[in-house]
Amino acid sequence: MDKILLMLQLQNQLNDATNGKEWVNGITKNGKTINWKRCIYMECAEMVDSFSWKHWKSIDKEPDWENHQIEVVDVWHFIMSLAIEEYSKHKTSYNLEELSIHISKLSSFNKINDNVCKFEVQDKVIEKVENLIALAILKDRFDLDSLINDFFDLVVISGLNLSTLYKLYVGKNILNQFRQDNGYKDGTYIKVWNNEEDNILMKRIWENNSDIKPDQLYKELSKIYLSISKSN
Repeated sequence: MDKILLMLQLQNQLNDATNGKEWVNGITKNGKTINWKRCIYMECAEMVDSFSWKHWKSIDKEPDWENHQIEVVDVWHFIMSLAIEEYSKHKTSYNLEELSIHISKLSSFNKINDNVCKFEVQDKVIEKVENLIALAILKDRFDLDSLINDFFDLVVISGLNLSTLYKLYVGKNILNQFRQDNGYKDGTYIKVWNNEEDNILMKRIWENNSDIKPDQLYKELSKIYLSISKSN
């Protein structure tokens, strides 16, 4: 099945489970307002900290490309959520298949189908991230297609393609489900495991077990988390 469609379906399911069916109307089951654009530009701002952009501190520090790629996937969660929400506003019954086809026809989509994965220089990556922030902040002239096109450009210069984006997305989706099942919303979840963030450990499990299935990944995360909880 089409990878874009699969990711949209997974994101829709996760949002339904986490926020309730009314999330497409901008509100959670707890009555909390949802602002996907804010999620995008705040996550993008965090993404910049994967690089040594500060001229007064740690000026020779190497970019944290591993963390940056995780942040790229986090932004993709929010962009897909925004796309589904926007699409539902203009359709009496929104169809994820139609949305998937629309996304796959965007001008930058073919770039992420390329198997070549390489990192661009730091400053160009940061510039692209800042472009996403600028697009997400726009209110009256907001253009979702431009936002997704720029995001795909970011994917390419971040050493990712459609296959690696999909694999990391599925891994992060499972991790998000795991977090929700273990107290993330009420603040009891432990995010740092043996001095490493759970994101990085999840990515490493995927890399070391290329054939692992989503349910097996969940079980592996559970096993590690149980040992961490006991040690605390």
